[in-house]
Amino acid sequence: MIPVLLSTSSVFPEPTAAGFEMAAMLGYDGVEVMVWTDAVSQDVSALKGLSEHYGVAIGSIHSPCLLVTQRVWSPDPWERLRRSADLAEQVGAPVVVVHPPFTWQRDYARRFVEGVEDLSNAYGSVRFAIENMFPVKMAGRQFVPYAPGYDPTDVGFESYTLDLSHCAASRRDAFEMADKMGKGLTHLHLGDGTGEQRDEHLVPGRGNQPCGPILESLHERGFTGSVAVEVSTRRAASRADRQADLAESLRFARAHLSTVDA
Repeated sequence: MIPVLLSTSSVFPEPTAAGFEMAAMLGYDGVEVMVWTDAVSQDVSALKGLSEHYGVAIGSIHSPCLLVTQRVWSPDPWERLRRSADLAEQVGAPVVVVHPPFTWQRDYARRFVEGVEDLSNAYGSVRFAIENMFPVKMAGRQFVPYAPGYDPTDVGFESYTLDLSHCAASRRDAFEMADKMGKGLTHLHLGDGTGEQRDEHLVPGRGNQPCGPILESLHERGFTGSVAVEVSTRRAASRADRQADLAESLRFARAHLSTVDA
């Protein structure tokens, strides 16, 4: 069975610990830890303790690549990647999810391909899966805040994370993106979108992305990674509503992945 993980970002604004609790309660196969300003998300001992307490494995680490996490651990993006890989090794997670560099990170962007390859060689048990992103629309204008772009397949990496919500935001065909990633498709972020050119991370089935068919196609693609539910529940009126959305997301994933594993 392809494991279905719960991204701890899916319980925001609740803390990292709540992600472990809900993953265990709802029957997820594990969690993806979003490393952010919550100190627990950065702490090996705390994460191991949560994993053991709730009986939930840590299947992936999302490196602190967001705008709000640019100073988590260090202002140096290479140090953040190294720390992410160290964390992944120590908790037994085989994947580190990485965003492409921002355009203003010129030195980082210049060496990104070479640097990721060097880190991959240094951390043999960890795969650095570069995630597809999307253009940003501000004041009626669209721009790409990533260098050299939001589509990592244009450059070429060994491993990729396919994010379906980002496909919606960039108005890119999810199947085309998966095909371009090819055998490098290592990890999948499951979330829906409507193509409104913003990152929605809807519960799968509530947008217009081919979430189900993509999941059903994984077997024939030779996919051996994990699927992480990454949905936004920040507007949930209550914890019960948040849990209902996360339970629905898990049911959706399992229903379509059952075709994969049949």
